[in-house]
Amino acid sequence: MSSILGISAFYHDSAAALLKDGKIIAAAQEERFTRKKHDASYPYNAVEFVLKYSNLKLSEVDNIVFFEKPFLKFERLLETYVAFAPRGFISFMKAMPIWLREKLFQKNYLFNKLKLHDPKLKSDNNIYFSDHHLSHAASAFFPSPFDEAVVLTADGVGEWATTTVAVGKNNKLDIKKEIHFPHSLGLLYSAFTYFIGFKVNSGEYKLMGLAPYGNPIYCDKIEKLIDIKNDGTFRLDQSYFNYATGLTMTNKKFNNLFGANPRDPKKEKIKQFHMDIASSIQKVTEKIMIQLVKSIRKEYNIKNLCLAGGVALNCVANGKILKEKIFENIWIQPAAGDAGGSLGAALALWHIEKGNKRYINPDDDMSGSYLGPSYKQEEIEKELKKLGANFKVLNYEDLINQTSEKISTGNAVGWFQGRMEFGPRALGARSILGDPRSEKMQKNLNLKVKYRESFRPFAPSVLKDDVSNWFELKTESPYMLLVADVNSNKKIQMTEEEQKLFGIDKLNIKRSEIPAVTHVDYSARIQTVSENTNKPYYDLIQKFKEKTGCPVIVNTSFNVRGEPIVNTPTDAFNCFMGTDLDNLVIGKCFLEKNQQNSSLKKDYSKEFELD
Repeated sequence: MSSILGISAFYHDSAAALLKDGKIIAAAQEERFTRKKHDASYPYNAVEFVLKYSNLKLSEVDNIVFFEKPFLKFERLLETYVAFAPRGFISFMKAMPIWLREKLFQKNYLFNKLKLHDPKLKSDNNIYFSDHHLSHAASAFFPSPFDEAVVLTADGVGEWATTTVAVGKNNKLDIKKEIHFPHSLGLLYSAFTYFIGFKVNSGEYKLMGLAPYGNPIYCDKIEKLIDIKNDGTFRLDQSYFNYATGLTMTNKKFNNLFGANPRDPKKEKIKQFHMDIASSIQKVTEKIMIQLVKSIRKEYNIKNLCLAGGVALNCVANGKILKEKIFENIWIQPAAGDAGGSLGAALALWHIEKGNKRYINPDDDMSGSYLGPSYKQEEIEKELKKLGANFKVLNYEDLINQTSEKISTGNAVGWFQGRMEFGPRALGARSILGDPRSEKMQKNLNLKVKYRESFRPFAPSVLKDDVSNWFELKTESPYMLLVADVNSNKKIQMTEEEQKLFGIDKLNIKRSEIPAVTHVDYSARIQTVSENTNKPYYDLIQKFKEKTGCPVIVNTSFNVRGEPIVNTPTDAFNCFMGTDLDNLVIGKCFLEKNQQNSSLKKDYSKEFELD
């Protein structure tokens, strides 16, 4: 038996993953353990988990691999500052100390961190470094159900590359083309995230969610910032940006182009202008991605496409690519951001460097992305008793029946079952669930449970065999990374008066039979649920369908705004008591809010820094 530990760290979304004989055994993000969202620190807890789950000591692990090459990244940093000098001197002075202290000599730094897990680790000879974009591409291709595929990776920046095209066949994966920093689609999108007043590397999904409320009237201005070629390749005009060497994403020239300064979220509410900006950058992003995908389909004539990198989390753009029918099949890495680099680095070492045979799973090899910690029933009960929780233990059938009944009568339910998801999406293991037929569910969940902006959409989880009856989607979407429209026979057409509404006023219009998961443009971010990967969740939705005739439920991540998704029973109970959740279902334990000791209630709206 051969084992490989993959690690991503030090930038954002640190994580660890472990392979045994090439099989994905465990993977988790550090934020879930530290409760610090997007935690970039060395993933001590995540490493501890994957080792424990795999029944290994670190000194027994055959190889350890880091997801990028620090010397190449340092080279890019130095060359950038030289190219832009004297601009960026302050930024340079802030960056250098940490590079010289930690990042430049990362092998030694990593080795010292790794020894904390196991003093018997005596040598760093088994520590390897992968290329950042190769790690991304490997994370998408090797677990995919394809023997051959083109892999498109788009993100902020790795060492030098920001966009790459790779071709994978069996156990081989070769990067064919690259776009280099500072020309970056991910950083362009992040620049507008910053301009709208959301946090970079955190609020991009908010920008995507805001876009349908606006009109894409600024596309022409945005295309002044970026020269887009017919094949989708591009160059950014750096005179409008400050991210290469500065401490902000944009500059005065950028502000002047759009006639406004970046929004201060503490002082300024979101206006129609911000919605129109969001709509415009989303439109331009989709245009670039579609042109890139068309060009690589034409050039390589391969029928399968894999997507990775932070831009691959733009599920609206993914849905547009699917709708264009450019490729016959598409598979997207569920942990497409830097966290997934830990897994990709390990897979790249196993297949590319070591030449090991690849065994292709026709479904895919991520096991529904349920790769994190789980808790035994006795552990759950012990934790809940220690917390002072009042609960009853139900058999499986009663648990499913009572939970589905609560959802069907309008309750918001915290659902904690099995192994935690790897990646940013809650997929029915650490989820908050609700009735999609309710006109009030979206607003109530946003404001009373999640403590976040009312415009934010929620995803539908739908039985995979029912998806085409409710949505314009003919394929599976197990990882909630595709957006499609609600079927026309489920839509409710707007009146003339309703069509005249602008911005956030659109939110309160009932658009379909499942209004809680139907966005203002009639779209939905869909998760298809299979009995093979998550039987309890499948059975719950099936029971809900039996009661209501609807095979869809609302699914959002089990957390509040600014909080990582819950990991432990204690995390789940704290969130339950700190929000207006009505029920908590954790293992076989069933909890009702009105039966809990009122002294255990928390003010969760101030517990975490809002993102």
